[in-house]
Amino acid sequence: MTTKTLPLIRDSERLESRLKEIPAVPGVYLMRDESDRILYIGKSKKLRNRVRSYFRESQNLSHRIAMMVQQVREIEFIATDTEAEALALEANLVKQHQPHFNVLLKDDKKYPYLCITWSEEYPRIFITRKRRAGNAKDRYYGPYVDTGALRSTLHLIKRIFPLRQRPQPLFKDRPCLNYDIGRCVGVCQGLISVEDYHKIIQKVAMIFQGRTQELLDILEPQMEEAAENLNFELAARIRDQINGLQSLNSGQKVSLPNDTVSRDAIALAADSQHACIQLFQIRAGQLVGRLGFMAEIPPQPPLAKGGQELSESFLKEEQNLSQPSLTSPPYQGGERGGVEAGAILQRVLEEHYQNVESVEIPSEISVQYELPEAEILADWLSNRKGRKVTILTPQRQSKAELIEMVERNAEYELARMQRLSDRNSQAMQDLAEILDLPEVPHRIEGYDISHIQGSDAVASRVVFIDGLPANQHYRHYKIKNPEIKSGHSDDFASLAEVLGRRFRGKKEEGSSATDCVTDLTDRGNIVDKPDLIMIDGGKGQLSAVVAVLREMNLLEELRVVSLAKQREEIFLPGESLPLPTDAEQPGVQLLRRVRDEAHRFAVSFHRDQRSGRMKRSRLDEISGLGHHRQKQLLAHFRSIDYLRLATPEQLAEVSGIGPRLAQQIYDYFHP
Repeated sequence: MTTKTLPLIRDSERLESRLKEIPAVPGVYLMRDESDRILYIGKSKKLRNRVRSYFRESQNLSHRIAMMVQQVREIEFIATDTEAEALALEANLVKQHQPHFNVLLKDDKKYPYLCITWSEEYPRIFITRKRRAGNAKDRYYGPYVDTGALRSTLHLIKRIFPLRQRPQPLFKDRPCLNYDIGRCVGVCQGLISVEDYHKIIQKVAMIFQGRTQELLDILEPQMEEAAENLNFELAARIRDQINGLQSLNSGQKVSLPNDTVSRDAIALAADSQHACIQLFQIRAGQLVGRLGFMAEIPPQPPLAKGGQELSESFLKEEQNLSQPSLTSPPYQGGERGGVEAGAILQRVLEEHYQNVESVEIPSEISVQYELPEAEILADWLSNRKGRKVTILTPQRQSKAELIEMVERNAEYELARMQRLSDRNSQAMQDLAEILDLPEVPHRIEGYDISHIQGSDAVASRVVFIDGLPANQHYRHYKIKNPEIKSGHSDDFASLAEVLGRRFRGKKEEGSSATDCVTDLTDRGNIVDKPDLIMIDGGKGQLSAVVAVLREMNLLEELRVVSLAKQREEIFLPGESLPLPTDAEQPGVQLLRRVRDEAHRFAVSFHRDQRSGRMKRSRLDEISGLGHHRQKQLLAHFRSIDYLRLATPEQLAEVSGIGPRLAQQIYDYFHP
């Protein structure tokens, strides 16, 4: 029987011994958890100093990184000769392992990406709000700030190029209307080869890589060649593609002295909590893309005497620390703001260019502030691109005006975020006053049940952190109570089951994969403990949840309320009357948003389950009867009804169905 090791932060002797083994040289470090999974990969000029900084009590870590440190059981390192080698190695390892905590930029539903699924034979192109760590072959472009412009661009591209329009074929034996009108090349019926379709997708990818002019330079000779060969239909099609591409970026000219250079311009605006970063992609004098990033900033450390400068030790720490969440005070400009903002821009650029192809890297990058490791980053990008990449901080003329324009757009986005943050803060404060909470609820969990008269009963858990949806913590639950089935529903028992599974600390056999380890209890302390639990329902649903929490001795530790739909009334445990509230006050509106999101999430999962059940055949329930034999049976008997009436002897006449399996099939239909 193996003994579980404590996290390093709780085992000071083992931690100190491990830190002494790490050299003070450039390199990459890997932090692993109890299951030997990689939690985080980072780089440093001095490995020992960097790794030690995570475990200092005085270090102001973000909530996310503090959670990561609590799980670290082992630290590995790879020493390199130079910092540039460490940067390149970190990029490769992050791309290979995709650790959960290697996220500098906040990944939410604010900005959309465009995805091309190169992992499929006939790739799809679609807009998504989340960059999933799925197949490594799939490519994501973005995140794009202007959602409307992105949708318009994709709509125009689908008119210019004949692309796959549907995720699934509409008909089994013939193409749909899109093929007849020239919007699709009949991929569902294999009317175009994989190689030829990939050539079309590669042209589309060039547009989102900012290589539209390069694509035009390729298409124009092709049009002329088709015309010379008297293939006027092909020449006209290429001509239409050229005209469509030329209209994509019309009216988006950027006045620069040298419009042949491809460049990116990046700037930020920040307050004490958030940093908004904007990156403009300029190709041949045209603005081809405007990307937006967000980052959270932990609380500001104490200032030195007079509050004018940070202590020398903290400045040194800030310049050396490279965490997935930003660890810098507010940026007010000037020397201090410039140094810290430069460190942020450095990390954003590193993470952004790790996820792009080499052809997307521009020849020139204009930055708002000087980067602390600009030469290292430039060398790394130059090696990837195969050509020299220049990083500069423009001070005057048109390039400086471009940076000012990018910064102004970042300030607009920051102001919008601040208004949203103020609204959420007001709502959380109001909710704390309504429920008489000791402090504003940081984490709110909402639960709901969905079914149709007991069939396909499921539940959902949604999580709001600081008033905003945190969908990485959402969970689905399949209700396992055998008493809940078609024709018999019990929302009270379903909620009691779900809350029990959330807080008991044991993963039941056959439970959903989404019942993850972060839901469990650890030494009596609830991991990811919610400040408030909201149940969709009235007094009955609340009473069922209170009973199961009391049984687990958690009722004193967890605060739970219910929100009834009809009058938006809030009920507390043990109270027969709802709280005297107004349905339109900010705190109640916040609870309504949680309730509506839990309802949406539960209903969508229920529909998926019901749809999957309706697609399944009754023959799937017969052990030993695979898909091929099912097809043979249905081909022979034509329908399930005739199959059910067949005798074992008649069943055994079908090829591949022996007497034993025939008896099993007969017994299934005649229990």
